Amino acid sequence: MFLLEPIIIFVAQLLFVPILTLRTIMMVKGLKGKAAGIGVLEGVIYVVAVGLVLSDLTNYYNMAAYAIGFGVGLYIGALIEEKLAIGYVTIEANIPERNEALIERLREVGFSVSTSTVEGIASTRYLLYCTARRDREREFYRIIDEYEDKAFVASYEPRSFKGGYITKGMKKRRDLFLKKKKNKSA
Repeated sequence: MFLLEPIIIFVAQLLFVPILTLRTIMMVKGLKGKAAGIGVLEGVIYVVAVGLVLSDLTNYYNMAAYAIGFGVGLYIGALIEEKLAIGYVTIEANIPERNEALIERLREVGFSVSTSTVEGIASTRYLLYCTARRDREREFYRIIDEYEDKAFVASYEPRSFKGGYITKGMKKRRDLFLKKKKNKSA
């Protein structure tokens, strides 16, 4: 019975902090309704955990459980966020010369790719622009690594975008690629 309160507090923090993380992400991504719903659950858990800690400020086990649970909860929240990969990412790949095989491969697997010629410090270079779902960012980097070892690649999250290839074309192109791949293996 002695450790029951610290265990409850620890578990509450393991739930609270990942929910806090998800609520924050929803707010940043503009999903206000979902964020509000998650916020209600977050509030209930917070009140229970803090209430238990504040009910006896001489109980250091409760305080330790709160702090340790918060830290572990942050780690779990970060893992969940990474797995969910909500939203989109814009990726720019700066390559030394035009690489048709790379461009074709990226398009073949469903990435939208726009290209342009840019002036580097000592030469003309080529820039590939792509906006994709965040859960495909690693795939993009892997393909770039396969085809272009001298690429400089940077990514960032766009706050919003409108129109373009991304809305319909990515799904259609990916489905076509998977269908071709299935036919080749059959």
